Amino acid sequence: MKGLHTYKHIIWDWNGTLLDDCWLCLDIMNELLRKRDRASITHETYQAIFGFPIIDYYKKVGFNFVQEPFESVAIEFIEIYHARSGECTLQPDAREVLDACRGLGLRQSVLSAMEQSYLSQMVRALDLENCFETLIGLNDHYASGKTENGRTHLRKLGIAAKDVLFIGDTLHDFEVASVMGTDCILVANGHHSRERLSTTGATVLNSLREILPENEHVFSNR
Repeated sequence: MKGLHTYKHIIWDWNGTLLDDCWLCLDIMNELLRKRDRASITHETYQAIFGFPIIDYYKKVGFNFVQEPFESVAIEFIEIYHARSGECTLQPDAREVLDACRGLGLRQSVLSAMEQSYLSQMVRALDLENCFETLIGLNDHYASGKTENGRTHLRKLGIAAKDVLFIGDTLHDFEVASVMGTDCILVANGHHSRERLSTTGATVLNSLREILPENEHVFSNR
């Protein structure tokens, strides 16, 4: 993996990577499961089975979409998430890392599976608008289309894929980066475990702090 200073642009995932919301997603899921008299899941189980497409994850935790439509459950989840999202904070060192990247002259953007208007609202509420030149979310609640959005975003950037770094926290982030042709760093403090992330062969860090320029030696030779 090249050093951070060799890139021109960083594309960040939002949920789990910059925003510490894994605990909230687990809490809401267990609330939905309890309402349906189904067993709760642990943090370890969540990190082991969460993924995209979202409908497959819901099936794994026990939802029966013959009894009720997926769309209803997905909307119920997102409504609770929106109501409680103010409880979430940034991941440790996220603001410092974003500032450091700006200090290096790196352009930055967000590519997320969050609904577009709500992504903008959250970034604004956390006073991060000045960090990113573009925020790219989805236009529905069902978490599909991030890959195509990534391809479109890369074309609009007008930067060679080799000069772009994607930073995320899930296997899907790695898949998106692979389709885009960019390098990828995965951080193991979000929605997927280190064990799952390590199967990609990408550089896996324990925290965002390891991305800071003074810690580049942690990943630059991987």
